[in-house]
Amino acid sequence: MTGEPSSVRPNGFLRLRDDFPGVGNWHYLDSAATAQKPHAVIDAIARAYGPDYATVHRGVYERSANMTLAYEAARRKVADFIGAASDSEIVYVRGATEGINLVAHSWVGTQLKAGDRILLSVLEHHSNIVPWQIAAEKVGAQIDVVPLTTDGKIDLDAMAAMITPAYKMVALAHVSNVLGSVLDVRRAADIAHNVGAKILIDGCQAVPRLAVDVQALDCDFYVFSAHKLYGPTGIGVLWGRKELLDAMPPYQGGGSMIDKVTFEKTTYAPAPTRFEAGTPHITGVVGLSAAIDYVQTIGLDAIHAHECALVGKARNALENLNSVRLFGPEDSAGILSFEVEGVHPHDVGTILDETGVAIRAGHHCAQPLMRHLGVEATARASFGIYSDDSDVDALVKGIERVRKIFAND
Repeated sequence: MTGEPSSVRPNGFLRLRDDFPGVGNWHYLDSAATAQKPHAVIDAIARAYGPDYATVHRGVYERSANMTLAYEAARRKVADFIGAASDSEIVYVRGATEGINLVAHSWVGTQLKAGDRILLSVLEHHSNIVPWQIAAEKVGAQIDVVPLTTDGKIDLDAMAAMITPAYKMVALAHVSNVLGSVLDVRRAADIAHNVGAKILIDGCQAVPRLAVDVQALDCDFYVFSAHKLYGPTGIGVLWGRKELLDAMPPYQGGGSMIDKVTFEKTTYAPAPTRFEAGTPHITGVVGLSAAIDYVQTIGLDAIHAHECALVGKARNALENLNSVRLFGPEDSAGILSFEVEGVHPHDVGTILDETGVAIRAGHHCAQPLMRHLGVEATARASFGIYSDDSDVDALVKGIERVRKIFAND
């Protein structure tokens, strides 16, 4: 395998299925949970674990020096990928969850005081709720929640009306992992900054399908995980403005993140190193770098158009089925949640699995959103760059079978 992406169909759909050995004839519609990996990423990780393997940063032998160069080159690549001003603003973390926890501990935990407020939204993933609750409990801050519009987007008009200078941190999802709704990040950032608040954006579902420029978005922190970007698990990125990272204390202590250690006092390395304690996920960073190369070769605009076309086809087909309720806006990005009347989503998922279709079923780590929607759980189909119209056809056919089994019509 060369790792080069396959061609594009004349009708505009990407044709990339053969690049992903984990897909084959399987109708994998759970990319929002984790994306399958292309040969290019798998091969890069195999080389990193094999003939290229060595530790980074302190080895004086050639292979270690080469691996260090690759590791830091990846940091520069990530910075370019999301439009960061400098690679010193890129912190490697285990995933977006750790990135949010880091900011909640090291920024909120040191900058907020009793009476300050944190602003979230109804549609947030648990990983963008619980860390703020833990931090708020420690400092005595309060959390408030922005409502949604009728079609399932964060209501920025409501946000503008409710925010005051008491709010110090705003944390919102760029793309909802349940509804696929896309946030106008720049407007949200402007609203936050108008009262002096900082804003963190959860970009897990955005980075695999939308071009991101953190400077143009004008946010203060941005997080994402590699495994949703067709890369490996266990590695993610926290981007933060340099002046903010420089003012934040370490999140964890250990090797690598220090300047000088004595039993009397330890001084810390500058950001981002001070936040990267211990031996890093070296091969994960190599895999992330390969994933970025792969996605950039295809182009984020092409990926977004491809996924929007598939979601549109799926929505049109499912809207014509009695007893099927769709959630989220018409222009959802790569994600479609639904319910079949009278059928638990787990049963929907099990029956679809029998037909070779893999979807997600449950609360999707968004229980407050489920309560807002008036359901305990939803079924969710989420598309990736390897998805095609055959996946939509199989999904619709499978749901028709669900309806027949449960005699909904």
